[in-house]
Amino acid sequence: MPLTPRYARVLLKVSGEALMGSVPYGIDIDTVERIAGDVKEAFEAGSQICMVIGGGNIFRGLSAAAKGIDRATADYMGMLATVMNALAMQAALERFDVPCRVQSAIPMASVCEPYIRRVAIRHMEKGRVVIFAAGTGNPFFTTDTAAALRAAEMNCDALLKGTQVDGVYSADPKKVPDAERYDFLSYHEVLARDLQVMDASAVSLSRENKIPILVFSIHDRGALAAVLRGEGRATIIGERV
Repeated sequence: MPLTPRYARVLLKVSGEALMGSVPYGIDIDTVERIAGDVKEAFEAGSQICMVIGGGNIFRGLSAAAKGIDRATADYMGMLATVMNALAMQAALERFDVPCRVQSAIPMASVCEPYIRRVAIRHMEKGRVVIFAAGTGNPFFTTDTAAALRAAEMNCDALLKGTQVDGVYSADPKKVPDAERYDFLSYHEVLARDLQVMDASAVSLSRENKIPILVFSIHDRGALAAVLRGEGRATIIGERV
């Protein structure tokens, strides 16, 4: 049965750690290709897709800052790590014959396009996946905030966050087996309970722009397409009616 997407245009946020697969550091190509296959399935069903990928599998700015590198420099180094991940995902998508462009908030013309909002929208309208790299281009902002910002700029219908588990829990379910799982949360509840599924800036920005956040497991094959159909297992963060 063909997939009929509930959301016409979405931004998919993937953590850098998700690209590690079973390796302790860096990029696991098999994992990247599996995620790219899921993106292809959703893309071929008719959704316009853009992506933001973190850099924690290569370099995490906050950790480096804690060890003595000044925060701004550490964050810029982390942004460069996201460009490496974006290029890896682009290569995987192109192996699946999915047209793709990488746009970086830090211009590096020899490697990818600079971020230009109108060009990015046009790419999606022409049937290309767009991967936004280098965060917002500014230190002190996470890739979660970059994802919420780009989702707003691209007029996305939803922000999908692929995580290690199948939704939002009251505590880490890997450490607390009886942690409560939520099917729906309001933006206010996420912030008030400090659930940390995304940073507060990202949640607030999504609330201001009325963009629902769907949290699902990036490791479940086919989960992205199922969530876009409205059938997948995910926690929805939005406004209560």
